[in-house]
Amino acid sequence: MATYGETDRGSHSMDKSIVLPPDEIFRNLENAKRFAIDIGGSLTKLAYYSTVQHKVAKVRSFDHAAKVGFQHESDGDPLYEISEQEEITARLHFIKFENTYIETCLDFIKDHLVNTETKVIKATGGGAYKFKDLIEKKLKLKVDKEDEMSCLIKGCNFVLKNIPHEVFVYAKHADSEFRFQNTHPDIFPYLLVNIGSGVSIVKVEAEDKFERIGGSSIGGEFSKEDMAKSLLHMISNDIGQLACLYARLHNLNRVYFGGFFIRGHPVTMHTITYSINYFTKGEVQALFLRHEGYLGAIGAFLKGAEEDNPNQYCWGENYAGSSGLMSVSPELNPMQRTRSGTFDMLEMDRLERQLVNLPLLFDPSSYIPDTVDLTEDTLAREYWLCCFEEALDGVVKRAVASQKDQPGAAERAEKFRQKYRDKLQTLRHQPFAYGSLTVRSLLDTREHCLNEFNFPDPYSKIKQKENDMALKYYQKVLSSLEELSWEEKQLALVRGLLAGNVFDWGAKAVSDVLESDPEFGFEKAKQQLQERPWLVDSYNQWIERLKGPPHKCALFFVDNSGMDIILGVFPFVRELLSRGTEVVLASNSGPALNDVTNGELQILTERIAAMDPAIQDSLNEDRLTLVQSGSSSPCLDLSRLDKVLATVVRERGTDLVIIEGMGRAIHTNYYAAFSCESLKLAVIKNSWLADRLGGKIFSVVFKYEVPSIAHGQH
Repeated sequence: MATYGETDRGSHSMDKSIVLPPDEIFRNLENAKRFAIDIGGSLTKLAYYSTVQHKVAKVRSFDHAAKVGFQHESDGDPLYEISEQEEITARLHFIKFENTYIETCLDFIKDHLVNTETKVIKATGGGAYKFKDLIEKKLKLKVDKEDEMSCLIKGCNFVLKNIPHEVFVYAKHADSEFRFQNTHPDIFPYLLVNIGSGVSIVKVEAEDKFERIGGSSIGGEFSKEDMAKSLLHMISNDIGQLACLYARLHNLNRVYFGGFFIRGHPVTMHTITYSINYFTKGEVQALFLRHEGYLGAIGAFLKGAEEDNPNQYCWGENYAGSSGLMSVSPELNPMQRTRSGTFDMLEMDRLERQLVNLPLLFDPSSYIPDTVDLTEDTLAREYWLCCFEEALDGVVKRAVASQKDQPGAAERAEKFRQKYRDKLQTLRHQPFAYGSLTVRSLLDTREHCLNEFNFPDPYSKIKQKENDMALKYYQKVLSSLEELSWEEKQLALVRGLLAGNVFDWGAKAVSDVLESDPEFGFEKAKQQLQERPWLVDSYNQWIERLKGPPHKCALFFVDNSGMDIILGVFPFVRELLSRGTEVVLASNSGPALNDVTNGELQILTERIAAMDPAIQDSLNEDRLTLVQSGSSSPCLDLSRLDKVLATVVRERGTDLVIIEGMGRAIHTNYYAAFSCESLKLAVIKNSWLADRLGGKIFSVVFKYEVPSIAHGQH
């Protein structure tokens, strides 16, 4: 992280030896629209809203009808065209720095602020009065003071709803000192214990319904030099006991602790945790927040942004721009800890869709998308960090190839390489920087970094080529299936699904083969598959179920482009449709690796329907529906799905969930429990993971699950 210094007394210019240039701290400042500031006793937290211009990948079907005598199979023209367009999205920036740098920072903002629509800066915190004149003089904005407690609650509600893995339990003696919790579908009610110079205890029942129910004059206003351990223990125990009493009195079992007194004080977190556990016999948890220092600034920003309705949108943390949580253990990378103690950043991107839970989850409050938490599994963590680092060359090569005609592509790709490598290094020392470290978060961080340097879809041309090739074999695959008996056909359909899933550029073992043998075919892939019995094999139960009445509606989360979607998924879907089952195909909203996107799937389905009357009829009769998942990840978080998808699932009475692919069904959702039948299937294309699961490369997972009686009663 950067540090600021003064070149001479009274000067406020930036120190030339800083690690990061100031424009990497105050990013997109020229597009800033609105500001808020929270000034405490020692730290300033600045919030602002900006617009970000970046490239997005678009696909558009060629007007084949306009070409007289056009024949796709023989023409050689691609099915659709790919373009990259500029798009403007909203981003929230939160920056934390020491008060000693406030004048320097205000000078920098003043010098780089082109224009801002607002003439007011919302301010909160005790220091807002002290620095009011300075802010108004420097930024030429009127300071509008907001109530501190109201801002804290608004900010807390915002991070609890929008940042997965915001909340953690502190476990002093565990391998990982931070243990993160998933976002709870309903965040209310809770108790917020804010610890500053004194302690405020607030009961929060709804978005704008809260009351201060207690507090204490005992708090943290002493320096490290005069901090006695016995006094610290006394204060922490007192706070813990008070919190327990109020939690019991108001029947609350979630207690969040915030305020500058917490961060960087492991003894405090440990003592409060111990105290809460002791006094409630484990019934109440002491919970801490990754971004507790930003609550006031976020709340103050939201107070001044009602006209933009930020609460009607969902937001996501941008891993490329956020600093991440630092260790409280000084022996872990002490230099980085010292530097980042000066400046800290959080960036959040506005998501274009409202995200909600999948209604078919058995218990949304206990749902955990990720199969393995790498913060707690040292061997797995080291393997996957090395795996992603080794794959960097290939990703850079793909990124450049996707924009080979664009100037500066190679230079931007190198910047991406450096940024992502730095992130991997940070995660080596601080696996908990962005919450639980998982294969999903490593993939998502890579996607965020690619987008940061304007590589929206490095695999676009590969997908286009594979889709074109696979379409040529579609009717041949259907013909071969029609020659089989019913039982033979069902196994062939499943084997086709699995063979299609082999074509995954995200798996090194496969991408190496595809690089060397582009004609690697569907039949060859079938030969690679493990013979039955598979590693996980519920196929017999699935066949017995198919002999019964048809499912009402199947929700199918699809995976890769090309052979997978066209030769694997569509024949399988066609069979479900023929049984009288409606099908909802859910695909990514945005690109990730070679996963098929909703835009691509619309065009592919249109083309398949032109060749296949069964698919055409299903579309016409609204029995086959395409929806976007709301995700742009190779993995799948079923607690953050497009609201439209959730509505379709409810309206159609969906009673079967199918999840395909290693990212969606193994790295995530392997243990997900549903209130209806589910089918999870994938081919293991990673030797290390196969070994971990007790199999070999190209082992098969075919996991058919029926909800228990308890699920049905639920």
